[in-house]
Amino acid sequence: MNEWATVILMVMVGAILFATAYYLLKLFFDNERNKRTWEFKAEHMKVTIPLRLQAYERMILFLERMSPNSLIVRLQTPQMNARQLQMDMLSLIRAEFEHNLAQQLYMSKPAWDVIVNAKENVIKIINLAAEEVDANAPHMELSQKIMAHWLLLNPTPIRTAIDFLKDEANQLF
Repeated sequence: MNEWATVILMVMVGAILFATAYYLLKLFFDNERNKRTWEFKAEHMKVTIPLRLQAYERMILFLERMSPNSLIVRLQTPQMNARQLQMDMLSLIRAEFEHNLAQQLYMSKPAWDVIVNAKENVIKIINLAAEEVDANAPHMELSQKIMAHWLLLNPTPIRTAIDFLKDEANQLF
């Protein structure tokens, strides 16, 4: 019987040693996996944060460039009529938007939706103002109508979008 007790005691000691070794190795490997995951995320952030910030920067620039007052100043010429100004404004907005489409890859869906909404609102205001003036009227009439509609909005869709993008970009830090 004494031999059985010795065998059982040795088996128990072996099981305890095995369980302890297993537990310590599991802790070690879990810690290493977590460390590698954290290192990967840190390295990933070094690459993606500059790209995301650049996307926010480009889209804020796009929003500033498509504000009606900016468009009017850049596009109007003395011989231009209302219809030409309208078409040039819409064409420029669409071209710049298409140029920046890839930026949505680096932005959240809500941020992109705010940008698209701002763009659509600017287009809507331009078209609404164009309906109120004769197509052959001088460009200044359309410019005044657009600005009159734009000034009624407080805050403007562009200001709302820019503020949203700034807030979201600040969350990256």
